[in-house]
Amino acid sequence: MSDRLQDTSNIWITGASSGIGEAVTRALARGGHRLVITGRRKGALEELASVAPEQIRCAAGDTTSKEDLQAIAEELEHDGDLDMAILNAGTCEYLEIAEYSSDVIEKNIHTNVIGTARCLDIALPALRRTRAKGKPATIVIVSSSAWWFPFGRAEGYGASKAALSYFAHALRADLAAEGIDVVVVSPGFVKTPLTDRNDFPMPFLVSAEDAAERIVSGLAKGHNEIAFPKRFTWMLRILGALPRPLIDRMSASMARKSNNEQESNG
Repeated sequence: MSDRLQDTSNIWITGASSGIGEAVTRALARGGHRLVITGRRKGALEELASVAPEQIRCAAGDTTSKEDLQAIAEELEHDGDLDMAILNAGTCEYLEIAEYSSDVIEKNIHTNVIGTARCLDIALPALRRTRAKGKPATIVIVSSSAWWFPFGRAEGYGASKAALSYFAHALRADLAAEGIDVVVVSPGFVKTPLTDRNDFPMPFLVSAEDAAERIVSGLAKGHNEIAFPKRFTWMLRILGALPRPLIDRMSASMARKSNNEQESNG
């Protein structure tokens, strides 16, 4: 049995103002945990905190901003040692190849990778102080299953999530000697304000509430890899293990079909 979440824990959650972050906040609050929630929209954070004002503290800020994060640092240990950081803040912007712009790549990388890395500037020292007292400490990085297969238009998003997963796995190796766990969450399609903008079918779509329950359950069970829904994530793993020429043909075929559908709907 894992020690995670068995007792009341102090947890920092980024990207908490909507989607998966909001749903995870609600789920953990129901479990009695004390939470510091971060997002760029202060009003949305305050509304969320009102569901459990004695357990939830707001710490508004942009995770890509070093200044905002330094202002948040003291809040992480306001109620005691920081036990867990759930780094969930992210974005998803697709590339239209006919109007190629490296700005799309940069936006995905900056928010998803750099923002997550900067959060550790303040979270890792706090978690190390927790471990020094012999208590469990956990970093949770919310990536995606999207990078397991090269989907058209996802050059920026998929690349950012591939980088994020590699970053997390390397971090796990480096922090193993210190006893700090690193958990990688790889969701499929989850219904959130970000995916509501998608203009293509999303197979095996799950609700944000369902995603949150799977994440919290996986954490409590001590899992270091949490991927869901299984039918979708295993399908992507299998496709990604095919010979490269076959992957390339399938990916190109999907991209052509997607582009044709967009043109016919335009």
